Parts: sequence; structure tokens; C-alpha cells
Amino acid sequence: MADLPRVRVWADALIRLHLTDDWQFTFDNAKTRAGLCNYTHKRISVSKYLARRYEDDEIYQVLLHEVAHAMAGSGAGHGARWKAVAQELGYEGKRLHGGAIADEFAPWVGTCPAGHLHYRYRKPTRVLACGLCSRKFATAHRIEWVHRTVSRPRV
Repeated sequence: MADLPRVRVWADALIRLHLTDDWQFTFDNAKTRAGLCNYTHKRISVSKYLARRYEDDEIYQVLLHEVAHAMAGSGAGHGARWKAVAQELGYEGKRLHGGAIADEFAPWVGTCPAGHLHYRYRKPTRVLACGLCSRKFATAHRIEWVHRTVSRPRV
């Protein structure tokens, strides 16, 4: 698990090394994405919840990913320019995780007939089927949703 003060030191060092002085780093409260590059506020952020779930190398890769976005510019997306910048920084370019979210804070929990659990932060607005059970929609794999009360996370 990554140590948050150490992540901040890495982020500040990467920003000083590769970006202008008006960029800054912060931790955010995201529960479904690891990092964010905000061009409007010139801020790179990392989820404090997910940072605690990932290993140091994974979080460092998240930081490189977001710094590459800042360097490549807002129109670059994940295109050729961004890829070149990311590669130059040492970003490995692979998916860092299997989509892990801070599921203990998700207020909606769904279960398919096979028992697979699914988590959502917003109320599902349509019928969903389990993608683990079938690649195509099938009512036999319909997810039943239950709302639960979750206490506000403390970090």
C-alpha cells in the first residue's frame, strides 16, 4: 500500500521537474478513478482512497500518466502526442489495475443469480445483466440492486 506523504513528495518532485510553477498536486475523494489532470486549475490529483489500495509502483505510474497529460496539453487525450510524452517520462503504458474501486463506499450493491457482486455510486437507471456471466445482455443474468447506507469515509 502506498504511503500518502511519500506520494505527495513524488508528485511535487515530478511537477517541479516537468511542469511550470503554477501546477500543483492534491489528493481527492474519487472512489472510481485513480488520478486526474485538471487543466483549468492546473492541478494533478490522486484518489486518497485508491492510493492506499495500490502499491508504490502503481501509484508512481498514475502520477506519470497524469503529468504526461499536463505536458501534452488538453487536446492530446491518449493520442500519439500524449503517448510520446508518457513514454519519455517512463510511463509503462499498461492498465494499472482491474478497475478496482473503493467499493465499501458504494451505496448500490447488485448481485446476479450466480452471486457476482457489482457496485455503483449512482442508482442504476436501467436493467443491467452481469458481464461476468454473459458477454451479451441476457435477462437470466439480471442484476438485482439493493441500496445500502454507508457512512462517510474518513481518511
